[in-house]
Amino acid sequence: MKIDLNKAVTNVRENVREKVGTVREKVSSVSSSVKTTVKDTVTDMREKFDSVKDTVKEKIAAERTYSGMDRIPDGRAGTDTVAGCLVLEGGAFRGLYTQGVLDYWMLHDLNISDAIGVSAGALSAVAYISGQIGRAARVNIGYRHDHNYIGVGAIRKAHSPINLDFIIHDYDQIEPLDLERFNDPSRRLVAVATDCDTGEPVYFEKGKCSDIFMAMKATASMPFLSPMVEIDGHKYLDGGCSCNVPYRWAIDQGYEKIVVIKTHDGTYRNIEPKEKTTARRVYRRHQAFASVLDKRDIRYNGEYDELDRLAAEGRIFIIQPSEVVTVGRVEGNLEKLGELYWLGHKDAEASFDALREYLKK
Repeated sequence: MKIDLNKAVTNVRENVREKVGTVREKVSSVSSSVKTTVKDTVTDMREKFDSVKDTVKEKIAAERTYSGMDRIPDGRAGTDTVAGCLVLEGGAFRGLYTQGVLDYWMLHDLNISDAIGVSAGALSAVAYISGQIGRAARVNIGYRHDHNYIGVGAIRKAHSPINLDFIIHDYDQIEPLDLERFNDPSRRLVAVATDCDTGEPVYFEKGKCSDIFMAMKATASMPFLSPMVEIDGHKYLDGGCSCNVPYRWAIDQGYEKIVVIKTHDGTYRNIEPKEKTTARRVYRRHQAFASVLDKRDIRYNGEYDELDRLAAEGRIFIIQPSEVVTVGRVEGNLEKLGELYWLGHKDAEASFDALREYLKK
């Protein structure tokens, strides 16, 4: 039997082509199915990721927005004043307590003529002297998570995690300080800062010092975190380093009525600082300042003890948190800050009649 070789080859080729075509169709079908599955999976993953991302964004936004922001009071205090000196302790964001007390007073026309403050206490006094209710709380709660105030932007601008220029100057573009009322010479305002060469407290008074706002920056510039602030050729840091509660200044000035706002409850006493070696190393060119930092627990507790004694004698009037304060110095939990602010309101209300009576004596 004679075989047609050419025909056989042709048949084989056609058979192979058919099989290859069939395989290609199957591969294409599988590939298309896989592509569709992968595409659907990727789309589903993207949708889930977007959902999670939106949830995270909402959570972050919620954490960075105080739920009671719209309840913080606004308006202007009356212009009548009561003779006396207001003494304000510092404490960074514990100052929200002080701001709550002061806002309550302004809402109820209690304006003590003069004030002296340390750190956050001095900054809180600015809005009290200018009569702007809620201003201090709005900047500290409303802009706590603004990185230009605290965070990366602050580090870039101020070389510190806290940019004090934001609340002293930048915020003025958002809610202008009433400078006319602030500069009223009939109301004294003093900020206490610590001289880094001597370790002694220095008292900067509005209308008498070269720049009260630079003094405000100096008194609130925390050691280890902030660069020294230069005023008239001298370098300064936080007033709380050398004087936590400047009631002695008020006594020495001859004030008969002295009202002290503390930012810790009455049972609080400071413990021995852990940074003694650090202070001597960081401030090796300012050993007097380092020495003051080393002894601040002894001084702090001594001041609190004397304040208790003076209050018991009726010489001064103290308002202090009725609860233990758990707010950190740079607290980021806005709800906790808001609670501390309203605690100030509550304690101011509870002590209001007694304070009125003290001021009338």
